[in-house]
Amino acid sequence: MDLVHPLDGLDARPWSSLSHAYGSAEDVPDLLRALTGAAGDAADEALSELYGSVLHQGTVYAASAEAVPFLAGIAAAGHRTADVLALLGGMAESEDEDGVAPGAVRAAVADRLPLLLPLLASPEPEIRRTAAWAVSHTRATAIALPALRARWDEEPEPSARAEVLAGIARLDPQGGAAAAAAVLDPSQPAEVRMAAVFASLDAGAPWTEPMHTTMLSLLPADPLRSDLDLDLDLDLDLERGEPLAAVVEALLGRGRRTERNVAFELVDAALHDGRAEVRAEGLWAADRACMLSRSAPRRLVWNLRAAAVDEESVVAMSSLLGRLGSVAAPAADILAPLAGRNPDHDDAPADRALAALVLVAPAQSAPLLAAGLGRRPRALDAASGFRSPEDSAFPYSGELLDAVRDRLARPEALSGNEPRQLTNLLAGWGAEAAPALPELCAALPHFPGQAAPAIASVAADCAPTDRARAVTSLRAVAAEQGSLPAAKALHDLDGEIAPLLHCLEQDLRRGAGQLREAARMAGALGPRAAALAPALREALSGTDGDSTPALDTDTALAEALWRVTGDADAVVAVLDSVFARAEQNPWSSWSVVRAARATVLLGPAGRPLAARLKAALDDPAQAAAAVLALTAVGETASLDRTALAELALRSAESDADPEGACDALEALGPDALTGDHVRRLAALADGDARVVRSGVEDRVIRQDEALRNRARVLLTACPASAAP
Repeated sequence: MDLVHPLDGLDARPWSSLSHAYGSAEDVPDLLRALTGAAGDAADEALSELYGSVLHQGTVYAASAEAVPFLAGIAAAGHRTADVLALLGGMAESEDEDGVAPGAVRAAVADRLPLLLPLLASPEPEIRRTAAWAVSHTRATAIALPALRARWDEEPEPSARAEVLAGIARLDPQGGAAAAAAVLDPSQPAEVRMAAVFASLDAGAPWTEPMHTTMLSLLPADPLRSDLDLDLDLDLDLERGEPLAAVVEALLGRGRRTERNVAFELVDAALHDGRAEVRAEGLWAADRACMLSRSAPRRLVWNLRAAAVDEESVVAMSSLLGRLGSVAAPAADILAPLAGRNPDHDDAPADRALAALVLVAPAQSAPLLAAGLGRRPRALDAASGFRSPEDSAFPYSGELLDAVRDRLARPEALSGNEPRQLTNLLAGWGAEAAPALPELCAALPHFPGQAAPAIASVAADCAPTDRARAVTSLRAVAAEQGSLPAAKALHDLDGEIAPLLHCLEQDLRRGAGQLREAARMAGALGPRAAALAPALREALSGTDGDSTPALDTDTALAEALWRVTGDADAVVAVLDSVFARAEQNPWSSWSVVRAARATVLLGPAGRPLAARLKAALDDPAQAAAAVLALTAVGETASLDRTALAELALRSAESDADPEGACDALEALGPDALTGDHVRRLAALADGDARVVRSGVEDRVIRQDEALRNRARVLLTACPASAAP
C-alpha cells in the first residue's frame, strides 16, 4: 500500500460505469486529485462534493466502495487526514446502501485497516480521535479492538481518549462498560467521564449512583460535544447533541419505571440549577422527555414553571408549553405577563408567549389576543387552528370577535396568512360569529378561498335574513369570478349545484394546480356530478409519470370517478397503474397508501388489485392501508387474518402509520387478535412510551393522545378473557 502515491491506478477504475448520488461517478477522480492538491479551497470544495456524492445524507453507493482505497491512501499520506478519516468512518457506519451489495462499503474500509490503524498513534490528537471513531465503525472487531485497547492504555489527550473508549464500547459493549466504570472518578477529565456515561448506557449497564453523580457534575455538558465541523453530520459519541437530553432519552428508552424516574430526577436537577446554561440544557432534556414519555408532561410541568426565572427562559420554554396544551395550565401565570406586554407594538417575545398561552389557557389568552390582533401573528396562527387539535375551535370571545371584525373591515390592509387565520377563527365559532357576516361578505371578493368557507359555516344556522345576504354574496362571486370556493360554499349553504358543477368542470379541464381538490369536491357530490364524468376522464388522460404529485392526482381522480360513476373497470385500471408506477419511485410509500385507501371504497369490485395490495404488506408504512384494503375487497378469507393483525400492529408500533393501523385492526375485528396482540394493543393505549414520535412537532403529542384513545376503544371490543 503505497503512501507516496495514493492515487496510483485511479484512472484504471471504471468510474463512468459506477454511480453515486448524482448519477455517473466520472467526476470522482478529479475530486480525489483535488484532495491531494496544494490548493486549500479546491480541497475544501472536493471534500464537500464527496460528502454529497459518495456519502449523500448517509447513503453509500457503488462508487463509494470504489473510492475507499484511494481515500484511505490519501488519509495515510497526510492529505486532510482527519477530514478524510471522518468521511471513511461515515461510509463504514452507513447501512443505507443504494446499488451496492450490503456491507460492501464497510468491508472496503475494513480492508484498509492496515493503513488506518497506525493513525491511532498520530502526533495530532484530532487525527487520533477521528481515527478511533472511524476504525470502530468498520465492525472489524478482531483487528480494530486490540488496536483500540492498546491505544486506551497510552492515549493522554482527553478528547481522543474519550473517543477511544467510545470505539471500544462500540465493538465490545461489555468491555467498554467495564472500562467506563473505572473512569467515572472526578479526577478523570470531563470528556472521558462523559464518554464513560454513554458507554455504560449503550451497554445496558444499570444506572448507578456514581453514574448519576457524574452526570450531574458534568453539567453544563453541552461544551463536551465534539468540536468537529458539525456540518459533516458525524455521529461521534461526544457530539451527541445535547448530552443531557441524550442520556434522558437513553434512560426512557429502557421502558422501566426506575430508569424513568432517574431521567426525571436529572431533568429536575438541571431545571432547578442556579446557572442559566444548565437550566437551558434541562429545558432541552425536558422537551425530549415530553416527546418520548406520556407521563413526562405532568411530572415535569411544575419544574418547568420553577425554571422560568426571567423573560429569556419564558420565551425558550413557550414552544414546549404550547405543545403540552392544557396539561401546562400550572404555567399559565408565567406566560401571561409577557404575553400581554406591548399590545400596540410588534413584540416577538410577547407573540411567542401569547401563542403558547392560546394553547395552554385559551380563555385567558382571548383578551390579550384581541388587544394585539394584527401584531401577534404566531398567536393568531395558534388560535386559528394551525397548532390546535383539528376537531376543536378556539373558544368564543366577544372581545376577540370585535377585533376580528375591525381587521376584516380593512381587507386591503391584510396580507400573508392573516385572511386565512381570521376567517378560520370565525368559522370555528359558527353562528356565534354571525355579527361578522357583513365583514366576511365584504372580504369575499378579495379573499374568496378563505372567506367563502367561513361564510358557509357562520351562516348555516343564522337568521333567514343573514343567510339570504350570505347566499347573495356567494352567488355573485361564484358567477363574476368563477370562484370554486364560493360555488362550493353556495352549494353547502343553499344547495345550488349548477355554479359548483360549472366551476369544477373548468378546473378539471384546465388541469390546474388545484386538480386534486377539484376531484375531491366532485367525488363528494357522488352521482349528482354525473355531468363531470367526461372531464374526470379527460383529466386522467392528461396525467403521467411516477412523481408523487402525478400518482396522487391520478388516485384522487380515480376515487372521484368511482364515487360519481361507479365504473369499476376504469377505476381499477387507473389504480393498478398507480401501484405499478409507484414501484419506480422510491419516495412513493404514501402514494401507495392513498391508492390502497381509495381501493377500500371499491369493496369487492377492487379484488383485481389484491396482488398489488399483498405486495404492499412488506412495507410498514404501506402495510396498514393494504390490510384495510384487503379486508374491504373480501380477500381476508384467503389470508391469515391473525398475520394481518400482526402487520398492522407492527405498523403502529414502529410509528409507520399508527392511525391506519387502528383502522385496519378495527376492520379485522377482535377475533383476529391473539393474547399477545391484545397485550401489545394495551401498551399502545396505556404504555408510557409515546407511539407517535414523528411528524409536525406541534402536533405529535396531540396525535399520540388521539392514538391512545383509539387504542382504548379497540381494547374495549376485545373479550375480557384476552385482556392483559
